[in-house]
Formats: sequence, structure tokens, C-alpha cells
Amino acid sequence: MRIALLTETFLPKFDGVVNSVCHLLDHLADQGHESLLLAPEGSPSQYAATPVVQMKSHRLIFYPETRLVLPAQDISPELDNFVPDLIHLISPFSLGFLGAKYARKHNVPLVASYQTDLPGYCERWGVGFLSQSVEKYLYRLHQQAQLNLAPSCVTQKELIQKGYPNVRLWTRGIDSTFFHPKNFDKTMRGFLSDGNSHAPLLLFVGRLSREKRVEMLRPVLDAIPEARLAIVGDGPFRNDLETVFKNSPARFTGYLFGEELTRAYASADIFVFTGANETFGNVVLEAMASGLPVVAPGSGGVMDMVKPYETGLLFEAEDQEGLVNAVRQLVLSRGLREQIRIAARQLALSFSWEEILNQLLVDYEETIATFQPVTSIAASAWQPFVELHQTYRK
Repeated sequence: MRIALLTETFLPKFDGVVNSVCHLLDHLADQGHESLLLAPEGSPSQYAATPVVQMKSHRLIFYPETRLVLPAQDISPELDNFVPDLIHLISPFSLGFLGAKYARKHNVPLVASYQTDLPGYCERWGVGFLSQSVEKYLYRLHQQAQLNLAPSCVTQKELIQKGYPNVRLWTRGIDSTFFHPKNFDKTMRGFLSDGNSHAPLLLFVGRLSREKRVEMLRPVLDAIPEARLAIVGDGPFRNDLETVFKNSPARFTGYLFGEELTRAYASADIFVFTGANETFGNVVLEAMASGLPVVAPGSGGVMDMVKPYETGLLFEAEDQEGLVNAVRQLVLSRGLREQIRIAARQLALSFSWEEILNQLLVDYEETIATFQPVTSIAASAWQPFVELHQTYRK
């Protein structure tokens, strides 16, 4: 197959979306399929066997680490030259709009992945006035796809309830030999705990952006003064968070990658996650594979993995005291931590990238085989994009 992928975000930025794209490109190459990737400018010119076309883009005012592809561009020359059998839109927005328009005009089967809760993020970013327009736009955009993919059962159910057509599951995998409890390292634990290796060590890993709600962990430290917190990651909200955690036993490490990251996971006691708008939660799965009990909000895709008192503890998404109590319970009960740690690791072993990506290729093949060409483009299909652009300009 010849697969053209259009992603709204790619390297050097690294998050759950980029992680999934990289694994998919590796798998396509391993299986002998040809692929082309269109991504925002600043990306590498090639990844594995896949050429990368860099698209003109600009930084979002309220989220500067994210680049928005300019929607007035013509992607026809690149796609005409590649002649794709199928187009896959990854977390589509502005570049996804261009891809959907091309697919409809040229009768190419279209697959779209819903990977980011953009309407929910708008609320967290302080631009809630855009949320309804973004929700409407994404719905109309995904209506253009012959197959829509959700990363978790929770997200799949939500999309079906909203009327999204033909929604199947494309979950995420984990390399459980790379992320492993055996990576425990005394030196790393000492670094993360700022020399307090015998104290209960809490760990957060992720982008330091407003929607991750990391500030909710400050009251946890105030309520459990014997605990230490390592915050692994970076992002636009870091300076604010350093102010929030001033004079607390929290340590900011910046991003950690590769073996350093695996040692960080395996050297902590409890993984604390506060994002309430996650469609999956890759870092949660990484923590579980590393043998960590997880505390997370009872919302979004993390509920596919975190089962109360089995693989972790959940708290009501807006319940600060519930978060404190869940962490305290694990800090005080070594037996409960051990019980959950073992079960979490076992669950993570069932998330195989190879099986997940092989099923995606089957879905690709079926979408191509059952595709029925579209005879015309309905101009109204793109009206929500115009409306969203007008709302943003106001």
C-alpha cells in the first residue's frame, strides 16, 4: 500500500501523537509499504524510510509550542506525485482540512484519527469561546472520513454518542521490555528525590502545559510532607509551575529520554497524573509497564487502563481532596502499592505495538477495498472551518 499521512504535530516536538506516528512509520517500513508524511515546518526531512514534506505554519498565540499549518496551501503537487492508495489524517485540524479536501476531490479513501480533545483543551487554555466552534468543525471534518479511529474505548464511546461515523479502536502500544521495573536505579532515585531516597517518591511525566493541571499536585505535597515529587517534562507552563511549587519538595528535571526516562519511571514509587482531557494517556501506560501504581482522574482514555484498586486509583476529575486522599492511601500502604504494581505491569504486557499496528493495516486494506468514489464536493462541508476562522479572528 501507498499511505499518505498528514499530522498536525511531529518531531522535534514529542508527545503521545508523535510517538504513535513514529511507531506507525516504522511499522509501515518493516512491512514493505510506502509512506509519505506531511507535517509542520521544522520537522526532519525524513523519518525512517518516510520522506517528510514540511508545510508552512505559525505558532499558536495561546500554545506557542504548537504550530498550526496555514490552510491556504496547496498540497496537490506532493500528493499527486506520490499517488496514495489511502490518506490518514492524524489528529486532524488545519492540515487535516487540506487532506480531507484533497481526498474528496481525488476520490482517495480517507482515515482520520481522533487523538486530541481540542474542545476540552480550549477550556483549559482560557479560550473557551472557541470550544463550541472547534467541536462543530471537528465533527464535520471527521464526517468526511470513511473510517474514524479512537485511541481508547472511552473516547470511542464518546465519539459514537456524538454521531461520528464508523468509529473503530486504534489504541496505543508499549515496549514492555524497554519500560521495565528492572530499570530501577539508586542514583536516579537520589536525583529525582533531591537526595531524599528513603522518602516516598511521586512522579509526573508529561508536557508542562495548562491542560495537564500539574498545579493540583502542590496540595498533595502540603498534605503529605514526607513525600517528594519529581516533575519530568517541559513546556510553556513551566515558569508558572516553578512559582507554584516554590519552597516545596518538588524537583523539575526537564525532559528525559530513552534509558534515562525508563530509569526515572522504575525508580519512583507512585505515578501521579492530573490531565483530565486525555484520549489515551501514553505516559500512564509507560508507568504501568515500569511497575508503578497510578493515580489518575476518572475521566478520558486513562480509564481503559486504570481500574480502581486493581491497576491504580482514580479520583473525580475536579476533586482536589480526592487526589490527595488517593495518593495518601498508596503512600501509607506498601501492601496495596505492591498489589497494584504487579497487576499494572501485567495489564501493560497486553498492549503490543505489533498486534495493534497489524490490525491498523487490516483496517487500511478494508477501507481501500470497500471505498466508493465521491462524485462531487459539497461546499457546505467546509463551512465550519470558515466559521471557526471568523470566531478566532474576533
